[in-house]
Amino acid sequence: MEELHDVQLTEIKPLLTEQSGRNLQDFDCQEHDVETAHGVLHVTMRGVAKGNRPTILTYHDIGLNHKSCFNSLFNYEDMQEITQHFSVLHVDAPGQQENAAIFPIGYQYPTMDELAEMLPPVLTQLQVKTVIGIGVGAGAYVLTRLALNEPSLVEGLVLINIDPCAKGWMNWAASKLSGWTSNLVDMIMGHHFSTDELTENKETIQTYRLHISQDVPQENLAMFYNSYNSHTELHMERPVPGLNENTVTTLRCPALLVVGDMSPAVDAVVECNSRLDPTKTTLLKMADCGGLPQVVQPGKLAEAFKYFVQGMGYMPTAGMTRLVRSRTHSASSVGSTDGVRSRSATNTLPEGANHTSPEHTAPHTIQMMA
Repeated sequence: MEELHDVQLTEIKPLLTEQSGRNLQDFDCQEHDVETAHGVLHVTMRGVAKGNRPTILTYHDIGLNHKSCFNSLFNYEDMQEITQHFSVLHVDAPGQQENAAIFPIGYQYPTMDELAEMLPPVLTQLQVKTVIGIGVGAGAYVLTRLALNEPSLVEGLVLINIDPCAKGWMNWAASKLSGWTSNLVDMIMGHHFSTDELTENKETIQTYRLHISQDVPQENLAMFYNSYNSHTELHMERPVPGLNENTVTTLRCPALLVVGDMSPAVDAVVECNSRLDPTKTTLLKMADCGGLPQVVQPGKLAEAFKYFVQGMGYMPTAGMTRLVRSRTHSASSVGSTDGVRSRSATNTLPEGANHTSPEHTAPHTIQMMA
């Protein structure tokens, strides 16, 4: 049994912010429609690349777009203090962006593997050299596939509700959908939220049910849903030190796996953790949190992301001081200059968290308490 280390972090702002409102930094954004071998991809770029730092690349889950998935996190003041030091690239899956046109009859939606293959040409066109990915659900799968295909492009991954397994019986269920009916909305809600959340967290549930049913063309949404439910297995294997660490297929970059303790994705995230290098991976389980931790607890996720980028060697000290003062438990870490980083150094964690040396192969597991 792995030991869980409880880390008490105090929220100093309301947990819920406007999910569907304007991004506070829309004024600094440029939207692009990029042609790729698998179709056009709509992306939104905020800022420009800053020195040798990577760009933060986001990819949303099914039923959402980049705003409904990530606005609560990126509008959060503490997160903005971090992201002012990075450019940010938000990706909308084909046909899922605001005001998207309905795909014509006969349109073949990209597979999940093809969605990952669409990203490198986008990065090339926008002159993005490397990224730190933040993905949720289907988006987490796409970014993981990108990192496996193009490891030199990905410096780190924050994977929320990642499921590395093929869906199996769900492929059959998806194929039986008549498409764009209320059944589709119900199934997507079940993907995001546990049974307890669906009955207890009525305000958030109603907000997202309306968004899923009204804001994205249901024909397009059904195609994205079917693509995700047909995704193939992520064939990754935990490396064995001294045996196959240089040849085994797994993520080569630092990874932070995030899941709420009431999320329907808990088992899938734990399974993914078992397939990754324990010296480069941290599993973060958020207490009293369900399927959308980036929406319900953006402050805690911003805190975790700060430690993650610090552990990678990116430590924008200017602007971090208020973040450090605002928390009851703050970590001290070794400072570094802007251009200095280590791809293998992974975990700069809050006090009391499990710091595991490379020689110790037990996975890093943190539980954040409410």
